Amino acid sequence: MDLYKMSLWQVILAGGPVMWPIILCSIFAAAIILEKFWYLQKIKIDTQEFLNTILDKMKRHQVKEALEACEKKAHPISRILKAGILKYDRPRPQIIEAIEDASLYEIPGIEKNLNALATIAHVTPLLGLLGTVTGMVRAFQMIQARNASLHPVSPADLAGGIWEALLTTVAGLCVAIPVFVAYNYLVSRINRFILEMEKASTELVNFLSE
Repeated sequence: MDLYKMSLWQVILAGGPVMWPIILCSIFAAAIILEKFWYLQKIKIDTQEFLNTILDKMKRHQVKEALEACEKKAHPISRILKAGILKYDRPRPQIIEAIEDASLYEIPGIEKNLNALATIAHVTPLLGLLGTVTGMVRAFQMIQARNASLHPVSPADLAGGIWEALLTTVAGLCVAIPVFVAYNYLVSRINRFILEMEKASTELVNFLSE
């Protein structure tokens, strides 16, 4: 049977029971990746431009207007800056503490589900390996059964087990490789975003501490 002429359903059946958890992993991974891309696009912002707007209002002592600008933005960076602005008349350590407390709430939301994506990237090759082992076990069981019944073993008798062994390995890698690439890309984007947050927070703290 030509693999390239098989339907997806035929491939799944030939891959055995381990194909199902691999498929579930691929569905969960796709959902997480799409959600993270949508979320990162949603919170995309020109950080420096927004910070300049806030600092300009603070230079004019328009604290209320600066707070309103943060509230209108409804963005992780705006919420962190708002926490610092609320302490604008306090000593530097208290401003920093307020910003750090706000960050403790915002950063976990930004990094949400990344650990699950990393787990899927590591688990799916192992599931493929498990399918390889179960496929080979099936092939050797067939050899034992044929020998016990005094029948010669033919390549066709072993084909099912070998198909299962190879297809699950391929399926596991086909899921793991793009998931791992997507995970690293998302981590790099999130790290850049967090770095922007830290830079904006530092500039605000330095301004309020002058």
